[in-house]
Amino acid sequence: MKATPHKGRGAITSKEGRYASRTIAFDDSEAELRSETAPETVLRAMQAGTIISSNNSPDVPFDRSINPYQGCEHGCVYCYARPSHSYLDLSPGLDFETQIFYKPNAAARLLAEWQKPGYECQPITLGANTDPYQPAEKSLQITRQLLRLFADYRHPVNLITKSHLISRDIDLLADLAGDGLCSVAVSIPTMDAALKRIMEPRVPSASARLNAISELSQAGIPVSLLLAPVIPAINDAEIESILEAASQAGVVQAHYIFLRLPHELKEIFSEWLRAHYPDRFLHVMSLIKQASGGKAYDHRFGTRQTGKGPYADMLAARFAKAIRECGLDRRGYQPTLDCSQFLHPARQQLGFSF
Repeated sequence: MKATPHKGRGAITSKEGRYASRTIAFDDSEAELRSETAPETVLRAMQAGTIISSNNSPDVPFDRSINPYQGCEHGCVYCYARPSHSYLDLSPGLDFETQIFYKPNAAARLLAEWQKPGYECQPITLGANTDPYQPAEKSLQITRQLLRLFADYRHPVNLITKSHLISRDIDLLADLAGDGLCSVAVSIPTMDAALKRIMEPRVPSASARLNAISELSQAGIPVSLLLAPVIPAINDAEIESILEAASQAGVVQAHYIFLRLPHELKEIFSEWLRAHYPDRFLHVMSLIKQASGGKAYDHRFGTRQTGKGPYADMLAARFAKAIRECGLDRRGYQPTLDCSQFLHPARQQLGFSF
């Protein structure tokens, strides 16, 4: 039975995760019904034991992050965070974008971390794994609760999103940015509305994101463009046009990331590619492998973000040239955030001054 894409969803099926404890078998009639029925979004509360995650990856520009949500309704088929749902014994496919967990105690846990006497202030990134401004944030406002703490205690924060909802929090972001305590990266991998609808179905339009960049920039908030991912023969022809549009909207710098297909994501992406671009499937996968050491994914640091080889070199050269032509190489933004202004909660309560 051929899998059928669901309107408003990125993944085609609920592929099992690599840690699945059991396999569920369905008869043909039930399997067909499940494939034709568009799954609804379910939100579940998840109490966080700890809230700050750390990493030591040499090709990631931050080592501390917070994810207010696990799973992401945006449904981007290429999302490298999809395999994380396997740890919950859920599918990195449709479950990742329909079974969404939120952390109602995120702000309380963050304040508890800051109150520890030995806490050392370093910038924290919101949105490293899943989008902090996905649809649930509009009503739950967990990200806004966290931002209030960052503003109150003058703690530096970086945000990564592909939603124009971030404009809602301009008041807090502008306050932080005024003291060199905030930066934002907005992701735009395509300006093609038809491609967006099937590749990142519940993400706001590119024009909405460009408007958000403009609003943030006009409020004095430094915004970078994240052109991610670059997918061979799918959106790679748009590099120059996306950079030009983002430059005009006011970004101060730009970066790109080559498509990453870790763990189950290879099969999820391949299934999507066969469903939507069957005529290009072999060509796209060939180019991906050419830039990934002959495999669908090269996990090595220094290679996984940009690829390697003639095709990857061509992308890098095009990106560098477009950066120069847009003038982004001359804007001189210094991304280092100021950690010296942090008001340590424990020391404040004891009456210490800085």
